[in-house]
Amino acid sequence: MVDEVAVPEAPAVPADAELDAVAALAGVARVMREHGALVAYTTPEALPILAKTLRDEFAFAQVMDICGVDWPERTLRFEVVYNLLSVTRNARLRLIVPVAENAAMPSVTGLWPSATWWEREVWDLFGIPFDGLADHRRIVTDYGFEGHPLRKDFPLTGYLEVRYDDERKAVVYEKVKLTQEFRNFDFLSPWEAMTTLPGDEKARG
Repeated sequence: MVDEVAVPEAPAVPADAELDAVAALAGVARVMREHGALVAYTTPEALPILAKTLRDEFAFAQVMDICGVDWPERTLRFEVVYNLLSVTRNARLRLIVPVAENAAMPSVTGLWPSATWWEREVWDLFGIPFDGLADHRRIVTDYGFEGHPLRKDFPLTGYLEVRYDDERKAVVYEKVKLTQEFRNFDFLSPWEAMTTLPGDEKARG
């Protein structure tokens, strides 16, 4: 008779009560945990109520940052990312809201007044407007600047920039030039199948 081999039980996956609680909220499309922080997806329509719930019931009292991401190939081209912090619970949450080009986002400045700076920055750099934001003036680029420079289709030349020229002792307007040389980078290591080192061609010539 063959003795039965004892198979050790798989270790139990620890329960994540916080993730389950956020996943159960109305308006949350998807939630996961990355590097210890919660990441949740929602829609622009659900954002105001969800943000208020996260602030009041989950103690995410601070919005540390709001930024944009440009995905030109997607139907919903942009993502607006809210990085929330709960000091009392020592927890972070990244709230991601996909939004279509030329669509407006609801402002969260009524919940977090510090969001005014971040929303103005997202508007300036990505061109995403915010309904309820009292001030849509540019905050990073120059007065009269055209376009939104963090969009991936923003041209690298042709626009004007304003800067102070110390040699001329005056404010000057110059055309923007952001072009860079195209270089071929060789990432092979000399210890991993690289047979010719740069400069060897001179010794053989």
